Amino acid sequence: MATVAKRVWTDSKGRKHEAWRVGYTDKCGKRRFVQKGTKREAEAYRIKVEGELVRGTHTADAASITVGDACKLWLSAAEEGGCSRSTLKTYGEIVNGHVVPFVGSTKLSRLDAPAVVDFRNELIAAGRSQSMVRKAVRHLSMVLNEAVSLGLVAQNVAQGVRVRHRRVQGTRRKALAKRAEIPSQEHLRAMLEAADRLGNEDPRLPVMLRVVMGAGLRASELRAFSWDNSDLSAKSLTVDRSADRWNEIGAPKSDAGYRTIPIGPMLATSLKAWKLQCPPSPGNLMFPNRPRGRQWRSSVGQTSGGPIKQHTMAALLLKVQVAAGIAIDSGERTPTGLPVWKLRYDWHHLRHVAASNWLAQGVDLKRLQVWIGHENIQLTIDVYGHLMADERRDATLAAGAEAALLA
Repeated sequence: MATVAKRVWTDSKGRKHEAWRVGYTDKCGKRRFVQKGTKREAEAYRIKVEGELVRGTHTADAASITVGDACKLWLSAAEEGGCSRSTLKTYGEIVNGHVVPFVGSTKLSRLDAPAVVDFRNELIAAGRSQSMVRKAVRHLSMVLNEAVSLGLVAQNVAQGVRVRHRRVQGTRRKALAKRAEIPSQEHLRAMLEAADRLGNEDPRLPVMLRVVMGAGLRASELRAFSWDNSDLSAKSLTVDRSADRWNEIGAPKSDAGYRTIPIGPMLATSLKAWKLQCPPSPGNLMFPNRPRGRQWRSSVGQTSGGPIKQHTMAALLLKVQVAAGIAIDSGERTPTGLPVWKLRYDWHHLRHVAASNWLAQGVDLKRLQVWIGHENIQLTIDVYGHLMADERRDATLAAGAEAALLA
């Protein structure tokens, strides 16, 4: 049991002071003392400590580290656990930018559920987006889970704290993911025709667009895709890796990223033709980075670079859209007076094209989830569910159901 005792002393200048000291024995058998300014504060702390000791959730202040130190330990554990550079960068940005500035100096022993709620509310008051608040609370919970596993704290007090969805026009927002925006058929044709025209300059372009539109690969997967994973006779592509922002090739975005995707005969034919002129690369890449300053014709037979860089991917697609006449004029001008163009569609929009075409051909949602590489079917429904609307077929089904009822 914890005890409360009054303590009186005289300082070096002869002034008298008094305080109330809480004494207790922790779970390791060590005697601990905590000093409070008033008897009421001491009694409240005694009750708190006794409850925590009974539940086995108490950590003494003197033996506790700060949340900031716990964040460092968690990031180190993530790095040792083999997390990719991209993931580690994201982890670091969230904890250092949105966790440490608010609760980094707080000791783990003094962090409780109300304190985490206050942290959440402070983030909202500071103007953080709902999505970022949710990420910050979730990452704090991950930090505390690591601290629990290391024996630095007895429980994860952030586990039960939630960031509720804002209500939109009186209803709960069902999904975080945005509905897929599908380019119009007119724009798709314009992009493919423009890519074909640009094919003499860069023969990768028409094939890259067709692979993303036909197989739904992510840009990171396209950049890392190897000919070794293509079976053009069986007309299928197998995804088992991706390239990050530093051009390092590693595992796909998630376990669901490992998948085999069927392709059509026209895409298989295009890939066979491209394979004959594709320059070799160390990873036998389907779309290697072109050697600087070299034409494709002269680079065949020579070793090219690794994956295409992220910014180069965006530049290639912008070039296609400018040639197709669908790029967006930003309103800005270059020093020579030329317009500065912006992408109307990014590579992810073209990936949606594959999903929408599969749905139009009657592919069921479970198969779509697998082919597109989503971790769960709810995400697939949130992103593509609106594409399944078919008013004419709905009316036919309703009429059939009514006829069966009244027969």
